[in-house]
Amino acid sequence: MAARPFIPYPDKRLKTVVPPVEVITDEVRVIWDDMVETMDAMPGYGLAAPQIGVMMQLAVVDCSNERGKAVRMANPRILHASAQPREHEEASPNLPTMSAVISRPRAVTVTFMNAQGAQEERDFVGLWATSVQHQIDHLNGKMYFDNLKPVKRQMFLKKAKKLGVIK
Repeated sequence: MAARPFIPYPDKRLKTVVPPVEVITDEVRVIWDDMVETMDAMPGYGLAAPQIGVMMQLAVVDCSNERGKAVRMANPRILHASAQPREHEEASPNLPTMSAVISRPRAVTVTFMNAQGAQEERDFVGLWATSVQHQIDHLNGKMYFDNLKPVKRQMFLKKAKKLGVIK
């Protein structure tokens, strides 16, 4: 296992919808292990493969207090989202020092291929739900700030440029 470097925004890979994983292989398991190590080194609550330049629909999420409870997901898809929203300050190592409060559904039901290659359906609530949705956005070529209203998004990006976070 090895922590991997993050690709910086606005790298085009962060704006690309990545292809699905056909089968869980040893190579995929190694990538997941590296992703967990990279996520824990941040420290963060989740990581999507495109953030480290791997163009596959792979994500890991661990919002547990004690860590070591990472959920490994391939091809995650939201089946149901609660009507009740939850606001949370989100950030990304691909755009360091920047963050924004994003409103997302408080709970989601997600289907994904697990580490054994089986299709799994799981409910996520609170921070877990926020992180899963954040990672799914990455797999669909979206950054968290793409969820801001246009004027706020424009101000966010202008601030990032002024601070030299975006070159």
